[in-house]
Amino acid sequence: MADNAKIINQLRALVLLTQTEEQVARTRISQARTEAVRRELTQNADNAAERTQAITDQLRAIGGVPDVVTPAVGRLSAVLKAGFEQAEPLEEALLQDLNLEHQLLDRATYLKVLAEQAELPKVRQLAERLITAHKATVEWLTVVLAEEALGGPAALQATALQRVAGTAARAANAPVRFWANRVNEVVESVHQRREQAGERLNEATDKASSFTDAVRETLTVGRSAALRRAERIARREGNKDAANAAKAAREELGDVSADELPIKGYDSLSTQDAIKAVKELKSAHDVRVIIRYEETHKKRTSIVNAAQTQVAALAKEAVGVDS
Repeated sequence: MADNAKIINQLRALVLLTQTEEQVARTRISQARTEAVRRELTQNADNAAERTQAITDQLRAIGGVPDVVTPAVGRLSAVLKAGFEQAEPLEEALLQDLNLEHQLLDRATYLKVLAEQAELPKVRQLAERLITAHKATVEWLTVVLAEEALGGPAALQATALQRVAGTAARAANAPVRFWANRVNEVVESVHQRREQAGERLNEATDKASSFTDAVRETLTVGRSAALRRAERIARREGNKDAANAAKAAREELGDVSADELPIKGYDSLSTQDAIKAVKELKSAHDVRVIIRYEETHKKRTSIVNAAQTQVAALAKEAVGVDS
């Protein structure tokens, strides 16, 4: 009876966390960089919804009573998480996603052992299914974080507020019971935190606009010309760091000439030859330059997708994940 009670408690917790996982996946869809990633996130969310139902079915099968409040709390947790994320950098949001997946994986592993001891083969099979799913998601998120660490572009894009935020996460990785006890307090603070995030965005823009004449021009019109001018002046004056910073900003905008690309004769290559050349690049920075150039010039989706895949391959290599 004691083991059965433990199993029921774990199934209830898994329903809550899986419901939250689904909602998080749906909020990430709008941040997907490519259509392929968008489809993958949509499928992940749909799979999480199916797992929620499977867990609920097993809970009923062993005599447990599904908690009708749990799904609502899970959805609210995800909504609150999304709100807080607007005041933190993308990597912090992804680390929280990874924390959620690790908790799901650990609970599923614990559930498997409990089910084996209680001789409940269907619960054990469910736990094995959950373990497989969460291992795959942990690996995917690890690679996305590695892509971000390599300079990207990651599979997920930061929102405008996340790009300027510098504060660490404070709430989304809190224990489940914390959320249940603090919902009212958190709801009251969401609006205020969003306003603070907006203020930080304005402050960051103000600081950037006061840096140099060239950067001020960059924030209004003619930013490409201004960056080139800033780069020329910096190189003439021997300020290598400033020149490289201006060049990096141009690369981010896709404002590079063909002879500045890391692939010689790039403009003359066919789509297939360009894809082949991209796959031979070993620097995430070089791949990123190609992506920005394609997005702002030729707009060949197949090359952008191939470049994104190459960034993912480099990220997997960096974290020791088999391709």
